[in-house]
Amino acid sequence: MNINIIEITSAFVVLFAIIDILGSVPIILGIKQKNNQINPLMVTTVSFIVMLGFLFAGDIVLKLFGVDIKSFAVAGSIIIFIMAFEMTLGVEIFKMDGPANVASIVPLAFPLIAGPGSFTSLLSLRAEYQTINIIIALMLNMIFVYVVLRMTDKIERWIGKGGIYILRKFFGIILLAIAVKLFATNIASIFGVLMHK
Repeated sequence: MNINIIEITSAFVVLFAIIDILGSVPIILGIKQKNNQINPLMVTTVSFIVMLGFLFAGDIVLKLFGVDIKSFAVAGSIIIFIMAFEMTLGVEIFKMDGPANVASIVPLAFPLIAGPGSFTSLLSLRAEYQTINIIIALMLNMIFVYVVLRMTDKIERWIGKGGIYILRKFFGIILLAIAVKLFATNIASIFGVLMHK
């Protein structure tokens, strides 16, 4: 295994764009406003472990359940769509009725950070790059995720409630577009495979 700076940089950029933790700040603040505790270290650790596990065994695990990555991506896109719907219209569908610390796992660690987009990207990267370089890129992304999660309160103070409202609506539409694209791309592939059978 050779450490390659170009591969690390490329993998980092791909994962950074997919994880999009900065775009998730309005969602994080929304979860906090519902009196849910967020543990930045727990979110980061769980996300890293889940993605690392998926990097090595994702396709095997899905095959055990008879599920392919495209079907998994469609299911994940529906969750993302619901979250985006909440942000855009200001309604509550995703009830935070579990223990207070559960918000650190669902929906933050999964499916927001470690979700179908990052899973699909990891499997794609594995086909092109050395595994060690993908792991380093993933670790660097997780450090950035941790820093952003630690600073959400400061970000809230800097941009104010009006800024958060605007950000929430804007990123809600962006997230909605990502969910629709993820759904459309993968559902088309699924139907394409079924039509050829």
